[in-house]
Amino acid sequence: MDTMNLDSINRIRTILMNRQQTLAVAESVTAGMLQVAFSSADKASEFFQGGITTYNLGQKARHLHLDPIHGQRCNCVSAETARTLSENCCSFFSSHWGIGITGYASTVPEEGITELYSYYSIAADGQEMKSARITPPPGMDNPIAVRYFYTNTVIDILLDVLTNTIQKKPR
Repeated sequence: MDTMNLDSINRIRTILMNRQQTLAVAESVTAGMLQVAFSSADKASEFFQGGITTYNLGQKARHLHLDPIHGQRCNCVSAETARTLSENCCSFFSSHWGIGITGYASTVPEEGITELYSYYSIAADGQEMKSARITPPPGMDNPIAVRYFYTNTVIDILLDVLTNTIQKKPR
């Protein structure tokens, strides 16, 4: 799978526009693919506030207020890191919804990273709504394919969250 699900992206757009709500993303492992995905929607500027790609601890701590001691301890790959990214990108971008994602798209054997996985978090109004660990299917080891997998998985999860969340009045 090396494309993004534009149908799901446009369904997210429709839900958010009908609710007069917005979305922002803070990503690491997906390297900007979520930003590309949401900016590809029709009328993207009417619901997508933007995103930030932070690859290292310094930038995650500076822009999204990740605790540097925690970040150093886990190489910035943890459920707590994803939660911090999603919650703080809501305020950073003044958005109703935020997505945070961090993880590994390729192994780093010299650092003991032999398994591919990521953590995502979806926040509404700065509070985490859903989070989990994502693992690519066995045999998927191409970093770009892994990034597409993470991106599409999170898009589908966000669509499910939005579809099953009772509409709140916009702030």
